[in-house]
Amino acid sequence: MALFNLKKKSAPENGGAVNPQVESFLQGYSIEVMPRTASKVEDFRDILPRGTRVYIAHIEGTPIEEMVETAKRINAEGYDVMPHFPARIIKDAATLENWIAMYQGEANVEQALVLAGGVETPHGEFDASTQLLETGLFDKAGFKRLHIAGHPEGNKDIDPDGSRKNVDAALQWKQRFSEQTDAEMAIATQFAFDAKPIIAWADALREAGITLPIHIGIAGPAKLQTLIKFAIACGVGPSLKVLQKRAMDVSKLLLPYEPTDVLAELAAHKAAHPEFNIEKVHFFPLGGIKTNAGWVTDNGGSAGVPASQDT
Repeated sequence: MALFNLKKKSAPENGGAVNPQVESFLQGYSIEVMPRTASKVEDFRDILPRGTRVYIAHIEGTPIEEMVETAKRINAEGYDVMPHFPARIIKDAATLENWIAMYQGEANVEQALVLAGGVETPHGEFDASTQLLETGLFDKAGFKRLHIAGHPEGNKDIDPDGSRKNVDAALQWKQRFSEQTDAEMAIATQFAFDAKPIIAWADALREAGITLPIHIGIAGPAKLQTLIKFAIACGVGPSLKVLQKRAMDVSKLLLPYEPTDVLAELAAHKAAHPEFNIEKVHFFPLGGIKTNAGWVTDNGGSAGVPASQDT
């Protein structure tokens, strides 16, 4: 990586200095796309750092062929691709095995985010991510990395009563599974807007013996109304109050939300507590992938230098 390029990106375009703790915290961040959003990016090398992990969200109704083609294109541009495998839209083990083979054979995929999926009625025999893992098909195919879902503020789809009983039991099962599989595992979480409940949740996991590293979900820059809509749809919990409080401030109502505060607080906690088990940042680009990547380029120092500018 050329030194002059690092200097070029050493400060945000707004003239402020890069927060060194945030710069460190954002190193190796990941980001999520869908086929339709990926198609709007001419070349990912112009917006993302070299080696960025790109998750591809599989929304109900998206043909697997479209998912694989998107994975193939992003892989060809030099990025690690991690497609979603939502249990509730996968009909059976044969379908799962076919998807794995297609991703591997056509797009060199070796990573997967395994999750239940936000579908009320399963399409087939799978209802939970644990069932996909139990098939052994990811290990059979030699997948090198498997991520699972985490919910810092709970998940009402799994625990309608608001408790954490089922979601915590599932994480305990996955912790045990991580000790049997050859794949590296981590928890990729739903986004939240307040660092304090995130920190409390991560600490509680460690105390419960769940040592899987956490890749914390962060909503990228977006219009406030857009974020509130997505937050409600995705079941974001108490930290939604951060957005609601902002919406009540007329001076901020029309300004786009940026994740500056939550990232700064998490980064400061990480710097003060090296044992803190949040390892990476995973962005949900709710205001657009170019907007999100540009924000990291402007605010993340060396963590945000696009591949096309680092040589």
